[in-house]
Formats: sequence, structure tokens, C-alpha cells
Amino acid sequence: MSIIHHALVLNLHQPAGNLEHLLEHAPWEAQEILYALDRIPRSLWGYEDIARVHLAFSGTLLETLSNPGFQQRVYGIIKCGDLLWHLQNTALFNLLGSAYYHPALPLIPGPDREEHIKRWLGIGRHLFSQTRFSGFWPPEMAFTMELIPLLKQHGFRYVLVDSLHVEPLEEMSWQELRYRPHIAEYGGEEIIVVVRDRELSDAQEAGMEYDWFLNELYHRTRPCDFPPLVTTCSDGDNGGWFRNTSEESNFWGTFYRDFLTGARRDNAILRPAFIQDYLDKYGAKGRVRITTAAWNTGDHSGIDFIQWTGSQCQKEALKRVEETSTAFHQLKQKHLGAQALNPEIAHLLNEAEWHLLRSETSCHFYWGEAWVHRAHEDLDTAWTQMNTAAQKLK
Repeated sequence: MSIIHHALVLNLHQPAGNLEHLLEHAPWEAQEILYALDRIPRSLWGYEDIARVHLAFSGTLLETLSNPGFQQRVYGIIKCGDLLWHLQNTALFNLLGSAYYHPALPLIPGPDREEHIKRWLGIGRHLFSQTRFSGFWPPEMAFTMELIPLLKQHGFRYVLVDSLHVEPLEEMSWQELRYRPHIAEYGGEEIIVVVRDRELSDAQEAGMEYDWFLNELYHRTRPCDFPPLVTTCSDGDNGGWFRNTSEESNFWGTFYRDFLTGARRDNAILRPAFIQDYLDKYGAKGRVRITTAAWNTGDHSGIDFIQWTGSQCQKEALKRVEETSTAFHQLKQKHLGAQALNPEIAHLLNEAEWHLLRSETSCHFYWGEAWVHRAHEDLDTAWTQMNTAAQKLK
């Protein structure tokens, strides 16, 4: 039997201002999140020979952790600067590119998608001294084939997608579809698709034991006549399994340490892997298409984005996002020359744009109608800046 290669992917996201708010109103929750982040590199020290972890940070979380004021505020809880430094250990970590304000990309206007990616690359390259990120994490694993040319344009080699939404374009076994990277094409551009195993990812998020995981993977991949790549993706800073401060009761102390101990054995059949290393050695095979959808949430499958679009209030807010985006890009294009000549107008439009982009944060729509007002607040500010700019251009 071939070695089973396991790609561990953790999504790490906090909305803009959320940690600051929690520090003020729910300090223990904020500390749990910070401890969960700080625990990641510390749990892996001494395992550089075998541990391999992919991390997908949102731009807003990176912005918070790198903010000097925030760093000073949480000094004594964690050292954010040290954390960011430890995450540059390329023997342990592979950083995935993403979209800055963590939007569900298929739900936002096309012209805004690129700016989210460009802004994430800006902060990612700055903090991690990397010029290129080979993998792309679509926030909420919300993907549409239309993104492929954009991702290729910005240098991404592969994208992660959920197993429920992968459809083969040629004959494949169940194991081939899930445990082998594939090729997807749109608009004349191709990208490698790496498939998240939904059920095993659910177990990773909820809590599992190494022996169960090893047995499950053994039986799932036994029919494979190729080296299988099993990819599990979940949040890494949410839920008791990752936030629990007891080493004996969290993911790192209960599961992953046993995993690494087992993987070090000479006869180990399951080993951690970086996706890019697997691709370098084994490549991708088979063509697929991806249906437009997201990963599963607690209540929904990700199909039709019901978690983010289920109510009239959510739909109206998303419609207003689209209307604001259209108006912004028309104004920006119409007065492109004036921006270059007038710094004040350029500043107003820049302010409008980042409020527009932040309004598209998936969390504004995730919690039913509880956070939709935050999207409207950002859109109100964007319109104020746009109207002021338009007046000055008359």
C-alpha cells in the first residue's frame, strides 16, 4: 500500500475590530482565540522533521496581529510579533493566499474580487517575506469557476475546494475524485484543484483521536492504485477543540502530537505533507468542474449559499453591495485622471473603496441578520466619501 499523504489546512479569521471588541466585552473569549493562535507554532517545536501545516489567514487578522497598538494591548497575553516570526518557519508552515476582508467571493461583484486578492498579497508579502504563494484559500471555501483566470493572473498554482462540489469530466473512482488533485479550466486558463474531504474535515473540527483517523484513512484509501493525498480543512481558532487551553483536551495535544509520533515510525503509512511538495512529485490528473457553492456550515451544506443569503435582509444588503460597487467603479473610472491630479479626491475614493470591500466580509452575512447592519454602516461611509468626491469633481 502507498504512503497516505495528509495535508492539514487551518483557516484563521477574525473580522476587523472583533478581537479589540472581545478584549473589551468578553476578555476570556479574546484570550482563548489568542492562545489558540499562539499555540500553533509552539505545539510544533521539535517536530520540524515531520510536521507540515497549511495556514490560511484573513487579511483582517494579519492586520490586527501586526498593528503596534494591538500588540501593545495584548502584551502579557501573547507576543504578536513573536507569533508572526515563528509562522515564517517554512519547515513547518505553508501560508496560503486568500482575500483580504474574507468575503464569499462568488457573492460579491466581480470588479471587487481582484482588489481583495491584491490587498491580501500586499500584507502577506510584507509580513512573511514571500513574493509568491502557491495555494489559494477561498474564504468560506466559496468558489466559482470564474475565479480561475484571476487566480492564475496572480500566480496561484492551486486552489482548495470542497469535495461535495467537485464533478468529474472523465471517468473516476470515488477515491480518485477525493484523493488526487485535478485540473479545472475556465476562460482558457487552468488551475490545479485540491479536494477537501468534507466528512474527515468535520471530524477534525469536532474532535477526533489519532487511531480512529488512521483507521478511517486506511479503509478509505485502500483501493487506491496511486499515492493518495487526503486534505482536511477546518477553522483553527474557533470551537472548543482548538480553543481549549488544556493540552490534553485540544487538537494539538490530543490528536496532532500522536499523529506526529506515529508518522515518525519507519513503518508509518500516514505522513503529513505540503500540497506543493505532493504536486511537485506526483502532479495532478483528471479534469473536473466545480459547482458554485461554499463549504458546509453548522446548518447548511454550502449549496446556494443559504447561510449568507437565506433572508430578505441578507439579500437586500448584498444587492446594496452590488449597487455601491457599480457606482464606485463608474465614479473611479470617470475621474481617473482627476485622481492623479488631486490627492484629496484620490484619498476620498480610497476611503470609499476600503469601506466597500470591508462591507463584503462574509461574517456580516453569516450570522443571519445579526451582523448585516455592519455591512450597511460600511456602505453608508462609502457613499459619503463617494458623494463628497463627486461634489469636488463638479
